[in-house]
Amino acid sequence: AEVLNTGRALHAHAVDYTEQRGDGLHRARLLYDAASCGDQVLATWRPARNRTEMLSLDAQYIASMGWGTWDLLSGDTTWSEGLHAIFRTEEGRALSLLELCDAVLLDDVPRFARMLTALLEGEEPAGSEIRFTVVGEIRTVHLVGHPVIARDGLPWALHLIARDLTSQVRSRQRLAATRRQREQLREEAAAERRVATVLREALLPTHSAELAELGLSVAAAYLPAEWDAVGGDWYKCRLLPDGRILLAIGDASGHGLSSVARMAQQRHALAGLAHAPGTHAGQLTTWLNELVCADDAAETATGVIGHIDGERNLRWACAGHPAPLLLRDGQAVELDTSHRGPLFGLLPGHEYATETVPLRRGDLLLLYTDGMVERRGQDIGQGIEALRRVLVSCAGLGAQETMDRLMSAFAPEENEDDTCLVAVRLD
Repeated sequence: AEVLNTGRALHAHAVDYTEQRGDGLHRARLLYDAASCGDQVLATWRPARNRTEMLSLDAQYIASMGWGTWDLLSGDTTWSEGLHAIFRTEEGRALSLLELCDAVLLDDVPRFARMLTALLEGEEPAGSEIRFTVVGEIRTVHLVGHPVIARDGLPWALHLIARDLTSQVRSRQRLAATRRQREQLREEAAAERRVATVLREALLPTHSAELAELGLSVAAAYLPAEWDAVGGDWYKCRLLPDGRILLAIGDASGHGLSSVARMAQQRHALAGLAHAPGTHAGQLTTWLNELVCADDAAETATGVIGHIDGERNLRWACAGHPAPLLLRDGQAVELDTSHRGPLFGLLPGHEYATETVPLRRGDLLLLYTDGMVERRGQDIGQGIEALRRVLVSCAGLGAQETMDRLMSAFAPEENEDDTCLVAVRLD
């Protein structure tokens, strides 16, 4: 209609053509030509590209590549569609060599200049990765050049084959950034473990010679769930100014530096509270619970706090912790836990009760944290029973010998949580 109305011919008008064939629909891009002939229109059409051109175009898009030719005599520039796609330019708007130079990232100008110089001197330089600024973003392009040499030995045209590596470069950059972040996290974790280990070693007590003079031998062990991790398990065994012996064990939840910090806070708090005159185990446990409850950042914890007095009576209180085991006359039993109270930090204002257990010469007390008896898929009662049976086999042994046998009986790799043990024998 437009050709008839205006009389102007239509040349190479692109249309999408769909044809029904025996094997289905076939689509093609056609170029449409039309001209008026009296009161009629003469129209012809032809494929926009032959098969070879279509395969070439597909290859360019699949490989993100393109090529161009710069005629150094006429100044004409010819680009493939793939090169237009890389540099985001319209067909027929190819960049001259000067415009291409202007698009090179400043840091890559020397490298691109060396490549062009070699081409203009008739050489075929090795391929090079050059970064260009394309529509406000940086794109990395691998260029391979070839000079077209005249009979006088001088180049009259340059061919450049380009492949867009931007997506691969960005993937490598993301991977490198992820590796750096992972390495940084690994270094931070290692530093935290070192600090936590040093802090724990500084905080865990040694055994006072004063206890040995009072007829008590003490052995202790700490086993982390992982060789490179530390947790919040702690113990305390020391002589108080009033002659009693403070005996305590606890477990601040969690792992790492934060749990070690909570462990230190609870252990030092107990050390200070224990010097208050006339206090009993229930009071100390109650006060420590109030401190944990008052700290918004604190998490729950468990503990056993007790005193061994001059008559060798154990007066102890419990905050959600496994009961100590008493080895006596070849028999090992759990101490009665009917007075056991809730975990630290769970119930403000709770008054913890004190239970008294008379001890005698030859008795061995074993205090431990739940990592010693907890196993995946197993009831904690089974773990306590297994520990009790091993403890029975330690009858007649000293505190350190008992600890050594316990350590050999339980494989460290079976521990899913940190473990702390304290053995106290009355000689």
